[in-house]
Amino acid sequence: MAQIRRGLTRIRDPILAAQDLADQLNAPDVGAVVFFCSATYDLERLEAALADRFAGTQLLGCTTAGEISLDGYTNGALVGMSFSRSEFIVVSDRCEHLATSSLLQVASTVEGLIKRLSLRAPGANASNTFALLLIDGLAGIEEPVLSAIARGLGDIPLVGGSAGDNLRFKETVVFHESAFFAQSAVLALIHTDRPFEVFKTQHIRSLGTKMVITEADPVRRVVTEINAEPASAEYARLSGAGSEPLAPMQLATHPLTVRVGGDDYVRSIRSVNDDSSLTFYCAIDEGLVLSAGAGSDMIADLDVLFARIERAVGPPAAVLGFDCIFRRLELQTRGMEGRVSRLLAANNVVGFSTYGEQFQAMHLNQTFSGIAFGGESSA
Repeated sequence: MAQIRRGLTRIRDPILAAQDLADQLNAPDVGAVVFFCSATYDLERLEAALADRFAGTQLLGCTTAGEISLDGYTNGALVGMSFSRSEFIVVSDRCEHLATSSLLQVASTVEGLIKRLSLRAPGANASNTFALLLIDGLAGIEEPVLSAIARGLGDIPLVGGSAGDNLRFKETVVFHESAFFAQSAVLALIHTDRPFEVFKTQHIRSLGTKMVITEADPVRRVVTEINAEPASAEYARLSGAGSEPLAPMQLATHPLTVRVGGDDYVRSIRSVNDDSSLTFYCAIDEGLVLSAGAGSDMIADLDVLFARIERAVGPPAAVLGFDCIFRRLELQTRGMEGRVSRLLAANNVVGFSTYGEQFQAMHLNQTFSGIAFGGESSA
């Protein structure tokens, strides 16, 4: 019996789609299921159908900006991965009302999960346990939530993704137990003796052209001025994105980076607003120095990543992956989506296109992060 199962359905009727996914993922030994669904589904009907078809199973998931499946990149689908009770011990909980709740509540949730896991798996530690975070991609609070979670986790590695809604930017939701929730996050601790590798990679490099945020609203992640000029025009001029109006494809292929601890991290622009301000996917503030960035060969970068994964755990039996939507938009622009799609499928990736990725204590943009599982238990 497979300890990790992967599923994909393109059925549009939510009740039939939930049944199809359950037929692929369910087995007597299944204890937990992670799913990712297109935001174009009727979520109220899908919610009820999933809760019914996976009754008695820990169920967590979120909406997407596109899915990654057995067939590589997909759109308008429902995908998932299930984990056996015999090989995986999973505990999960939900953090609600992120915009108004105290971060002490987030820390308390982490503490509770650590205690629950220690009772079921006394030998759980950073070498055999990882944390999985799914969070509302429009709540705009990933950084403080991650900070609170990371303090409680200690050395336990964390990865995850911010939920999407197909670039509509209206509502992104996460699922836990039996319902979808906005302004929420779902955190799971997963213990296993199967070898795994937590990873992240990016192909963006800094070009060295610098710009300074001179006026911003950090709470809303909105930048109104760069170098004391209207933000969108100055960004377009210095990044080489071309004349306005700026489309998502231009934003994807002309990213901005920030230098942290000697490394470059992407600060992606979510949207250009009517007042020429820019809304970002990540935290920003006045005085932050950004640099224009550009993408290198994404396929070569992924080849290096999967070679590293194979050295660590062998050929991956399954990979739970979180891939920034801007990476996919860039691939479409460059006519490379099919090649990367086949590469992801060949390495058994299931996941989704995100509004941001989590890796350890950091909220990132334009990266590919995840967990790769080896084919045999290390026990």
